[in-house]
Amino acid sequence: MAAPSAITSGGRPRSTTRARIAEVALDLFARQGFERTTVDEIASAAGIGRRTVFRYFPSKNDMVWSDFDRVLERLRAALSAHAQEPMMDALRKAVVESNEYEPGDLPALRMRMTLITRVPALQGHAMLRYGAWRRVVAEFSAARLGCRYDDLLPQTLAHAALGTSIAAFTRWVRVGDEDLGRCLDQAYRGLADGFDFEAIGHL
Repeated sequence: MAAPSAITSGGRPRSTTRARIAEVALDLFARQGFERTTVDEIASAAGIGRRTVFRYFPSKNDMVWSDFDRVLERLRAALSAHAQEPMMDALRKAVVESNEYEPGDLPALRMRMTLITRVPALQGHAMLRYGAWRRVVAEFSAARLGCRYDDLLPQTLAHAALGTSIAAFTRWVRVGDEDLGRCLDQAYRGLADGFDFEAIGHL
């Protein structure tokens, strides 16, 4: 990870951004562990005050999910781009595309997913984030099925899709040398084999 931002003559950090704080936090989490790292240590390493940290993040947990809103935006855009394709093809392609990262971004992503899947303190927070992700999928499938997003089939698909994504990410974190896109693609192809909406009569 990069070194903390330089301090100006006025004693303020030269550059403070949400991404910068998250980067510093992940570096400390990797070296010290999530639960042993304090907000004060993160603030000190970033060259800012504790109050400034909380202007960007409500809690330490949120630092692990710093770019999650962007993930949701990418997922919505990708689903829209594939809206004319068969349901499960559209979902598979959208999930893969919304999780495409530059090679240099993968170590931070791996650290985030390692924390999310292994740190008990993050599990409750993860449920809130996962709920937002499921809603994106449920709203997309509900529009295709002509029903409400909280109806049974959209919710079933959304929960199944989340489980599929978690399984793919967990394997990617555990194995270490697999391609994330390939893991997601294979997992969603397996999921599609069990979801035949044409046979159900809804498409």
